[in-house]
Amino acid sequence: MRVLVVEDDPAMAAMLQRGLRRAGYAVDTVGTGTDAIWTIVENPFGVVVLDAMIPAPDGFEVCRQIRAKQRWTPVLMLTARDGTADKVRGLDAGADDYLTKPFALDELLARVRALLRREPVARPALVRAGDLVLDPASRTVRRGDQPITLSAKEFALLHELMRRAGETLSRTHLIEHVWDFAYDGGSNVVDVYVRYLRDKVDRPFGRDTIRTVRGAGYRLDPQG
Repeated sequence: MRVLVVEDDPAMAAMLQRGLRRAGYAVDTVGTGTDAIWTIVENPFGVVVLDAMIPAPDGFEVCRQIRAKQRWTPVLMLTARDGTADKVRGLDAGADDYLTKPFALDELLARVRALLRREPVARPALVRAGDLVLDPASRTVRRGDQPITLSAKEFALLHELMRRAGETLSRTHLIEHVWDFAYDGGSNVVDVYVRYLRDKVDRPFGRDTIRTVRGAGYRLDPQG
């Protein structure tokens, strides 16, 4: 299995390369964000071990760019900073796992093995449906270049509809995924919030993307 190490510190890169090769992996190394993006886009890897603080673009931006290019290779992000904000930033950028320096090599190898057991699946940093774009990290929505302001519940409902674009989702499904377990109201709350969404993401733009499927629920049609 082929692993890419993205690390600008020569000593750390050499240590990772030795440890991964001893574990039986074929290892390539690069030291900059620019080289990382090109290498990941042009070559197949089982896992990318990516340092967050590399010469620009940094590891967070590398993640965002490769996901935007629809490269779903699992990414283990390394960083010397253990703040929660950095971990959230890395995961929201598209990383699959996060390890803080200093770390034990055995733990890194275990995390690499765990990532290799996963099937690469689409995990885009942005959710798109036609010209409608939702960013889960910044909690922003836009239609083309026009920003759209949504409440927290409107955002969550739109996220679920866009995440499953083209599928008909029942009111029960939407309540289970958007409202919490303590919610005991009727399913008409979905209808109310769908109306709110249409008034913000469809009607001002002359669009009809959120469709009612009679007797079944709602479907988001990106081409509506």
